Amino acid sequence: MSFRDLRNFTEMMRALGYPRLISMENFRTPNFSLVAEILKWLVKRYEPQSDVPTDVDTEADRIFFIKAVAQFMATKAHIKLNTKRLYQADGYAVKEMLKITSVLYSAMKTKQMALGDKVEQDNSKFKFDLGSRISDLKAARQLASEVTSKGASLYDLLGKEVDLREMRSAAIARPLEINETEKALRAAIKEVLKSVDKTKDMLNNVVSDEATLDGKIEKKKQELERNRKRLQTLQSVRPAFMDEYEKIEEDLQKHYETYVEKFRNLSFLESQLNEYHRLEQERFEEAENTLRLMQNKLREEERELMKSSLKDEDSDIDVPEDEGSDSDMEELRPAKPHLTRNGLMTGRGARFIGNMQGGDSDETEDSEIDVDEDDEEDDEGEEEESKDLEDDSLEGPISRGPRPSRGGMRPPLLEESDNDF
Repeated sequence: MSFRDLRNFTEMMRALGYPRLISMENFRTPNFSLVAEILKWLVKRYEPQSDVPTDVDTEADRIFFIKAVAQFMATKAHIKLNTKRLYQADGYAVKEMLKITSVLYSAMKTKQMALGDKVEQDNSKFKFDLGSRISDLKAARQLASEVTSKGASLYDLLGKEVDLREMRSAAIARPLEINETEKALRAAIKEVLKSVDKTKDMLNNVVSDEATLDGKIEKKKQELERNRKRLQTLQSVRPAFMDEYEKIEEDLQKHYETYVEKFRNLSFLESQLNEYHRLEQERFEEAENTLRLMQNKLREEERELMKSSLKDEDSDIDVPEDEGSDSDMEELRPAKPHLTRNGLMTGRGARFIGNMQGGDSDETEDSEIDVDEDDEEDDEGEEEESKDLEDDSLEGPISRGPRPSRGGMRPPLLEESDNDF
């Protein structure tokens, strides 16, 4: 008894609908009452109208019961049972009962499959697929045309039946001639003999073909054997160039190792060079950014200085009038021009400062002072222009901000006011 057989038996009995729950431990020890109950149920399940004795009280009844069940299954189901194992009523009896249960279980499975197919067919009846019926339609049309043609030919033959009936009755009434029948039989025999001769010739040809094919096969086998021997000899013999080949192979291996090492070093150096170029590019970009920031900063400072210088010029030009001056002199005196950046004339010594009243000594002194101051201011302007040019060379293509004109940053001269006169 195996665990698999016992498990299969219990599962099959449960699937067949046995009312009692069968455990795997029921057949560890002999249990004839359970075996007899299962056999009765199996026999009734196979043939409900069967007549099997049910008494199992005495030994004789048990033997008779086992024999009756085995005989019934042998005659009805063609299943051969071992009565000794059934009488033991242990695990070996399970193997015998498994034969009956497997037959019933397979029958139940086939019935379920048939029912499932029937249900599918019933469902498919209501499905109408025109694409699958096109061939059927063509066949039906062809059959209809054949029926009409056959019917027409049958009608014509039935119309000739009156004449053919007389000829047929005359042929039937005429007595048979033995000579003609013998001739017909002899002709048939000759035809049969001819066909037999043809078949014999074909058989002889087949035999000859077989002989030729066998000869070819034998030749091929001999050729194959020779080629195998030649191959073995070639494999056993060492070529003359093999030593040189092995030496060259070793040199090639060494060269390959050096090549791999150099290739690895080259790839590493290329990666280092790329990294160095990347760092240089980053440094160059940082330097450009810092230079741009410095240029922007210098430009802002220059603007602030220009604004402050303009404010200082405006504050210096607005000088209060002297209280002791005469009203007549104020009326005759022309309006004093405001000194602005645009009021300065271009060129060396072209700046005119003073009033329109006399005084030679004063005028000469003022002119001398103005010329000296103009020279100094021109020198300062040239220095500022050189500085501006240097700043412009640093800025490059960047747009230049507004710069003060030449001499625009000079402080106003307070000693040149009209109140000195």
